[in-house]
Amino acid sequence: MPDAVADVATSAAPADSLAPAGSPAPADAPALDGRLPRVVVVGTGGTIAGSSAATTAKHYQAGVLTVEDLLGAVPQLASLATITCEQLCQIDSVEMDLPLQLTLARRVAELAARDDVDAVLVTHGTDTLEESAYLLHLLVPTDKPVVVVGAMRPADAPGADGPSNLLNAVRVAAHPSSRGLRTLVVVGEEIHSAREVRKEHASRVEAFGSPHGPLGEVTGGVPRYAHMPRQLHGAASAYDLEALEGLDDLPPVEVLVTRAGMPSALVDAVVATGARGIVHVGPGAGNVPDRVAEALDRARATGVVVVRSSRVARGTVARGDAYDDQGHDYVAGGDLGPYKARVLLALALTVTDDTARIQDMFDTH
Repeated sequence: MPDAVADVATSAAPADSLAPAGSPAPADAPALDGRLPRVVVVGTGGTIAGSSAATTAKHYQAGVLTVEDLLGAVPQLASLATITCEQLCQIDSVEMDLPLQLTLARRVAELAARDDVDAVLVTHGTDTLEESAYLLHLLVPTDKPVVVVGAMRPADAPGADGPSNLLNAVRVAAHPSSRGLRTLVVVGEEIHSAREVRKEHASRVEAFGSPHGPLGEVTGGVPRYAHMPRQLHGAASAYDLEALEGLDDLPPVEVLVTRAGMPSALVDAVVATGARGIVHVGPGAGNVPDRVAEALDRARATGVVVVRSSRVARGTVARGDAYDDQGHDYVAGGDLGPYKARVLLALALTVTDDTARIQDMFDTH
């Protein structure tokens, strides 16, 4: 287990601050069999749990408040769901890595499998939120809502966005219409698919978006969906969380961004680290300079799987469109950004190193 979670204690939220088990649902709440939905909130830290008062060295310190603190600041939650909580870790999400993301996925899956849990919500820092959410989207085999939420301002900042984001996230998690959509990300009043969502601004509250638009929005306190996720996910995906039992990490995959005049020796250096996959982030539609392609071909000859992605925010890296993927035996990353492509390739390499099969996974997931 990584150091970040080695000493983590699990704690339930106080019963008097959240609805007790078996509470009848108010008339305007999303009732299940006449009772409030039961939601477990898993805290991981991040800016949503950050504090400006906790540090003088920088603007604020992430992950200072507990998930229990966050819930206590939004008393309206008690009318929406019976909520319990636990703290998986308290970190700045820039410290999030694949081993910890796997730990998170396993815990969310355990909670979602329980008969006394109707939905799971994860509070997370925004820097790596999209990657963690996508891993949950691919691995957690449940139709119950799994919702990830963060904030751009620390909890004690003027105009903190965490409380309203958390309120809307619980509204989404608790509502029956959110079932079957796998992992969702709630930011402001927008509901995004974990596969699509990206952090698009470094500092604004409206920092997240999806290339094809959000799945829906929270309007009048109720989630309303206009679209449905179509790619394979959860139990329907090519990846089985139980099959990863015993793995503390996923196969090493590195992201390499090409810039004008980049020396091809950087590719060789990445291969020397033991990488089993490289996501090459090229200009335009994932284009690869000739000198870099020669180095990537050498990597491919040793068994390293190469995925082409784009450094452009929107658009599709289509197989064989702007580049001879078949001739080089590369995989085209489609419309996935490079960091989600890394997650998908790392999972794919637990199943196969056959590029045709991996290409199919990128086309369908």
